[in-house]
Amino acid sequence: MSKHVVIDLEMCRVAKEMRKEYHAKHEIIQIGAVLLDEGMKVTDRISIFVKPEYGWIDPFIERLTGISQEQASHAPMLAEAMNMFLNWLPAEEVIAVSWSMTDKSQFEKEFEAKGLEFSRMNDLLETWEDCQAAFTNRVHAGRSYSLTDAMIATDIEGEGRAHDGLADAYNTALLYAKMANEQELVLNPYYAVACREEKEDTLSFSLGELFQGLDIQMAMA
Repeated sequence: MSKHVVIDLEMCRVAKEMRKEYHAKHEIIQIGAVLLDEGMKVTDRISIFVKPEYGWIDPFIERLTGISQEQASHAPMLAEAMNMFLNWLPAEEVIAVSWSMTDKSQFEKEFEAKGLEFSRMNDLLETWEDCQAAFTNRVHAGRSYSLTDAMIATDIEGEGRAHDGLADAYNTALLYAKMANEQELVLNPYYAVACREEKEDTLSFSLGELFQGLDIQMAMA
């Protein structure tokens, strides 16, 4: 069995007038990552803020991620941040995992736009795994679920706030480990109710809406 690194990126937007020089719509401002050992236990975690070169952290992104432009302005740029991340990884083989393939795509686009290349990242990008797709397959769902909905469906008590790179990486790691360790993925009864009502009413809604009004808190590790 291999070790896994679960990654979550937070990004800011890049203005259209800057895209003649930087050919991407978003720029990384945080790398959150959690290391899972061969037994799917969390052994380490890291959070690295990244200074955007072309984008700007507007009020919406600051509210969403909790990251301010001032914080990011004192952070390393992507090349240095990536070296910090790659030096943190163990020397042996590691498989990258994320919730959807958006983060993998962002790495690829941003590396190309900035002329960056990291040999260790090539291995990660080639074997990257999509936790969201794996969850969809396991529950035989006809649509994709958000990480929050998937955690509710599997009774996982996570930590932190959504759109914090480290918290999202940690919570994705908990779900990925649960799927790896449980031959039969047991879902809570609310999930079955939500699926049945969705089929009957053909409505699109989230499990978060199903739980609206209930006092659900994420426990801090």
